[in-house]
Amino acid sequence: MPTLTHHDKIAVLDLGGDENRFSPTYLTEVDALLDTVLSDGSQALITTASGKFYSNGLDLDWLSANSERAEWYVAQVQSLLARMLTFALPTVAALPGHAFGAGAMLAVAHDFRVMREDRGYFCFPEADIRIPFTRGMAALIQGKLTPKSAIASMTTGRRFGGPDALAYDLVDAIAEQAAVLETAISIVTPLGAKDQGTLGAIKTVMFADAVTALTNP
Repeated sequence: MPTLTHHDKIAVLDLGGDENRFSPTYLTEVDALLDTVLSDGSQALITTASGKFYSNGLDLDWLSANSERAEWYVAQVQSLLARMLTFALPTVAALPGHAFGAGAMLAVAHDFRVMREDRGYFCFPEADIRIPFTRGMAALIQGKLTPKSAIASMTTGRRFGGPDALAYDLVDAIAEQAAVLETAISIVTPLGAKDQGTLGAIKTVMFADAVTALTNP
């Protein structure tokens, strides 16, 4: 279950202590908490988790049981990714553990990423699980990563540990487990307050192609 706390004026959204898969109910809960962050005077947003997973992404069990709603479900997931990509505050994903599939995409949609250096993987497993990227998901990843990093991560299914993820620019920093959140805080604290309308507009222009692809599946 996602929960929201604050460190001074920085909102910390904990995605939960389980696999944090994106069920429809879960997506609704996260969306509501993001609304709160934008209205409560927060100056930045950090997402993290309290278990060994940041997020395992798509809720494949729900999708299997509700296959007739697959198109609707993918649109809901992509809506979250687009919202994070253009979120009107500085954002950091603080990864205490595994980020897989759409969970890794959510991390990529943030402005910055910090990953635990000694355990956990950052992985787009689509090539190995036979689930091609949607046009929107591919546009998101390619809009945030270099071509070299996109090819290395999107076409291989490779599991990147912290040092490798940093070397391929999948993340911006690595840290010991106890320092992941602190490092994320240190990234956004110096940025101070930003006008939400201005920052949101800047991100929307920067990532216009990805936003269009995500919101028009």
